[in-house]
Amino acid sequence: MKIAFWLYFFMFLAFFDLHAQYPILTPFALSLGAAPTFIGWMMGIYALTHLPGNLLAGQGVDRHGSKRYMIFSLLTAGGILLIQAHVTEPWQLLVLRSISGFVLAFLSPACLAMLASLSKNPVQQGKLMAGHGVMHTVASVVSPAAGAFLVAQSGFTITFQMLGLLLISTGIIAIFTIKEPPRMLAEGQAKSGSAKAQVPVKINVIPLRFYLLPLAVACSQGILFFELPLQAGGTEGILHTGLYFSIISLGALVTLSMLFLSRYSPYLRAGIGILGIALSFFAMAALDFIPLPVTLFALGMAKGMVFPAIASLFIDLSGGKRLGTVFSLQSIAMSLGSFIGPIAAGAIHGSHSPYFLAFFVLMLTIIIVPPKKHAGALPPPVGAGTGHH
Repeated sequence: MKIAFWLYFFMFLAFFDLHAQYPILTPFALSLGAAPTFIGWMMGIYALTHLPGNLLAGQGVDRHGSKRYMIFSLLTAGGILLIQAHVTEPWQLLVLRSISGFVLAFLSPACLAMLASLSKNPVQQGKLMAGHGVMHTVASVVSPAAGAFLVAQSGFTITFQMLGLLLISTGIIAIFTIKEPPRMLAEGQAKSGSAKAQVPVKINVIPLRFYLLPLAVACSQGILFFELPLQAGGTEGILHTGLYFSIISLGALVTLSMLFLSRYSPYLRAGIGILGIALSFFAMAALDFIPLPVTLFALGMAKGMVFPAIASLFIDLSGGKRLGTVFSLQSIAMSLGSFIGPIAAGAIHGSHSPYFLAFFVLMLTIIIVPPKKHAGALPPPVGAGTGHH
């Protein structure tokens, strides 16, 4: 498990860096003179450029392993942040965010595929995915407040420079410490010659409706990332924004610490978690008597249940094969949701509450997607047993 330790460590640093930007990107764009609609497109284009990166990552990770893609993503994203520290026009920020979206698209499929390849059974896979969620959430508890504090003390330029150097340092250290798991290398070499023939079969194992789960959750998160900084007061409320994002992550950490949840069906966990997120958005939109920190904490608890559940759900549906492709398709669905969310929020901001839109999308998804595998998956062949595939 030495590989898992280093992988968790580097994921913590990478997630810390990325989440530290959430409360400061919108105020930074406002300081450059960007309008709310432009900010929605800036956040959406970041997700849109994830798509080609996700497509390349899926095939590349399955054939060549995860390490090279992780390092490329970390080093390049760090360099972009160093450049971003010196932009003076909104369009420059838009261009850099679009490039950053492409290079960071390789990070999540590579990390998840490597983690999954370390496990020998579904229970261990569930624990490793929960560990990934814990690292993600621990980093995101402190990083939004830390990012907002850095901007308040040092300004945007120094903050982006520090975050860029952190990513570059993480990538350099990963070169010497991360090694491909033997199982992952063996699978990649065995499949490299027949990948074209196998990919369509493997992709079709998972019904497309299940990809609505990560799409809807990502759409709601994109709406939240757009609306919450504006609700907190933009540039003037940057410290409040950082605190709000930290409260969400703290709620997620509480749920992720309940390791016994991995014993329950990922389909059940995903459904309950998405319902919890939907109700939290409804509370923010219509139930003003509930304090915002309380609602955000509850939303975070629901998020902490959803993300490990969705990862385990896709591992189960795929049979544990071609995980690079599986997680890249999941990332594509999330990228589409993250693209649609902030753009839609920017379009209706000022006339309707974007939180209502998030509530509607999540509830519709719960209705469309079946709660159990057998409700949407392909039927087993005649004479097959009843075990998991």
